[in-house]
Amino acid sequence: MNHGTSRQTGLKGTKMYLAGSVHRAVQQNHCAVHLSLHGANSRRSRGNARREEFLLQDSSSAAERADSKASSAKMMSRRLLSALLLSWACASYLQAQEASPTPAQSSVPESDPALSHRPASVPGTDVAKPATVPLSVPIGTPMQVALDREIRVQKVGQTLPGRIVEPIYAFDKLVIPVGTEVSGQITRIEPVSTGKRTLAALDANFTPSHAIDVTFTDLILADGKHIPIRTLVTPGSGQVIRFQTAANQKENKGVKDVASEKAKEAREEAKREWDAAMQQVKQPGKLHKAERYVIAQLPVHPQYIDAGTVYFAELQEPLDFGSEPLTPEMAASLGATPPPGSFVRTLLVTPLNSASTPKGAPVEAILSQPLFDGKHLILPQGCRLRGSVVQVEPARYMSRNGKLRMVFHELLPPQGAGGELLAQKVEASLEGVQAAAADNVTLDAEGGAGAGSPKSRYLLTTISIGLAAVSAGVGGDTLGDATEGAAGGAGGYKVIGIILGATVHSQPFGMAMGVFGASKSIYVHFIARGREVVFPKNTAMQIGVGTRQAPAPVSPGGGAVQQ
Repeated sequence: MNHGTSRQTGLKGTKMYLAGSVHRAVQQNHCAVHLSLHGANSRRSRGNARREEFLLQDSSSAAERADSKASSAKMMSRRLLSALLLSWACASYLQAQEASPTPAQSSVPESDPALSHRPASVPGTDVAKPATVPLSVPIGTPMQVALDREIRVQKVGQTLPGRIVEPIYAFDKLVIPVGTEVSGQITRIEPVSTGKRTLAALDANFTPSHAIDVTFTDLILADGKHIPIRTLVTPGSGQVIRFQTAANQKENKGVKDVASEKAKEAREEAKREWDAAMQQVKQPGKLHKAERYVIAQLPVHPQYIDAGTVYFAELQEPLDFGSEPLTPEMAASLGATPPPGSFVRTLLVTPLNSASTPKGAPVEAILSQPLFDGKHLILPQGCRLRGSVVQVEPARYMSRNGKLRMVFHELLPPQGAGGELLAQKVEASLEGVQAAAADNVTLDAEGGAGAGSPKSRYLLTTISIGLAAVSAGVGGDTLGDATEGAAGGAGGYKVIGIILGATVHSQPFGMAMGVFGASKSIYVHFIARGREVVFPKNTAMQIGVGTRQAPAPVSPGGGAVQQ
């Protein structure tokens, strides 16, 4: 029973299993048919969808690539900036380590600010640099150049050789000594005016002198170095000049004044220095001077620039000669009171003329050479003296010459340097000065300048009167009409007068020529207006300096207050 039952049950299960398998196969077949039918209808739509999906994928890939590149660039920039910041931080750290060494161990508490970063015994790294003084020759500094030989004026561009006759200093150092060669040239030959030509013709001179403009372009130092320069010649210069010193004060017999002796020695030393500077000029001999005088009497003659003619040429560009340290010793001595009886060499800044300068006019001069007291520098080059004209008399008729007197009462430090110097009240007067040789300037014992008349005026006037007397037949007819006429013509019209007087046998004509010559000589030498005192800008002067003591203040009780 049990065996049969189980058998039936197994058969039934097998049938059910087979039925299920058949049912599943039918369903799968049905699904396959359905899918095949549906796929035939939708294959085209799926292809279109795939193409659109492919395009979207391409566009999204391009955007992703662009975003990737932008992100990469941004990342690189950030990395570079980070590297720069890191390098700067490292450099700052190293610099701080070098500037701030590790302090030594100390028992002082950390609250002490003096030892928190650096011990007091370690000197600072920022050491003050020593002060220096520039050795430069500023714009406007004059160079006094003397022609070392006679020059015949021929054309524009003609070379003019010269020599420095006044040394040039920068602060306390000699930078351009006496004797330095200078080369220049003629830049312009002025035409002669009609009036000047007419007056010259009346004096038998048909080739009057032309005014010429010159400039100097090259400075040749002792070592052969050439320094190009640009200069402007001061008006009024271009003459043969002399250095005139003040007359010595009269001394009482048996009394020897130390200050007067010192002043006398200083004046003599200044005169010797000038004479030594002019020795480099080839001075003409007496025979040459006589030859030039005869040539100048001819109606037609060449024009010459005399040897020793001095030009004041102002620099238009500065010259640099380096610098020097300002030592403590030099700084301590600067600005000290000049010892009484000191003498300084200066250049005149204010041009003076007795015909036009009024009384009380301000005068200024600048130190061209430093003043030393032994080895100590007292006043550097560039200090200024200020004063005024205290007496002036213009030239007048009857051959009365002009006079001019100046004093200085204030000493100032140089502009732009030596600011530690203070202005000082001083008493200073003229002890020596450059002047044109033709003006015959003299200085009295107090420094007053006066023009002088030439000593030759008496001799020339006597000769003119004698020639006029010969032309009038004084002494008889032993000389003859030709000789008498030539004598009268020589006094009246030079070489032309001599020729006319000798060829025209007429005593009245000879007498007229002689009287004209004598009258002209008397008028020029004794009646006409005298000579003026003229000091152009940059004239070299020697000034005697003394200190003026201010009076002590008076107390209310009448006594002086001790300071």
